[in-house]
Amino acid sequence: MRWPKSVIIKEVGPRDGLQNENEFISTDDKIAWINQLSNSGLQYIEVTSFVNPKWVPALADAVEVAKGIERVKGVTYAALVPNQRGLERAIEADINETSVFMSASEKHNLSNINKSLAETFPILRAVIVDSLTAGKSVRGYVSTVFGCPYEGKVPIDNVIRVAENLFEMGINELSLGDTIGVANPAQVQEVLEVLLKRFSADKLAVHFHDTRGTALANILAALELGITTFDGSVGGLGGCPYAPGASGNVATDDLIYMLDGMGIESGVNLENLLAAAEFIQDKMDRPLPSHNLQVYKKSRR
Repeated sequence: MRWPKSVIIKEVGPRDGLQNENEFISTDDKIAWINQLSNSGLQYIEVTSFVNPKWVPALADAVEVAKGIERVKGVTYAALVPNQRGLERAIEADINETSVFMSASEKHNLSNINKSLAETFPILRAVIVDSLTAGKSVRGYVSTVFGCPYEGKVPIDNVIRVAENLFEMGINELSLGDTIGVANPAQVQEVLEVLLKRFSADKLAVHFHDTRGTALANILAALELGITTFDGSVGGLGGCPYAPGASGNVATDDLIYMLDGMGIESGVNLENLLAAAEFIQDKMDRPLPSHNLQVYKKSRR
């Protein structure tokens, strides 16, 4: 097997990791954590979400966090932006890249955004156009690509429709989400083989949740087909507040350990990343699912 020489890791922990938490992590702690991540070698950090604080109270301090972090040259600082009001706040906070999101399944989209797929497209188009006008690049997320908590299997035509619309609007990359962690490697390759006939590999990323322990296996399946951009969350934090059963994202530190062992470069220093994972685990005051974090903790006792 010829693996790629290098990959890009996109850290989503400060947003996707914290958005579903009941306990509020202080603004100062979020800033300190993101600063640690910035010094780990990561090239991309999704620092927060500009969703209405009423819906995601854990990230109510989005502007304060984005303004308070230390910006490291070469690191892209991104944030989730659902609508025009969110974009105004993101621009105020000087975010480098905006991320828009929708589902491939109607019922999850209704639960998550309170709108049908058809109603969501014009809202996202306005956000994308205005983001580009403001000099911000735009990333897209499509949720429930591999399965929906309400509808079960999601037709690949739904994914293609969403992807084609978002790329036509001007996004530079689309992250394919296994929102509830139901995918398996064979399914991942089946979906990607269809999408790669329409979109180049450098335009696609994958975002796996480790609900059933298959996230790393699914990443390997994507690697085999030429995908080189992967989302991860330090410590394995995360979950979708509108997807029952959606546990944590693949742990970035577990992913980096695997890539390091395979000789695939990510530019990320695992020791620094684990220190950042330990920091947020202590603030959460509970064990996080990352395997390497637990090994790291034991080795330092």
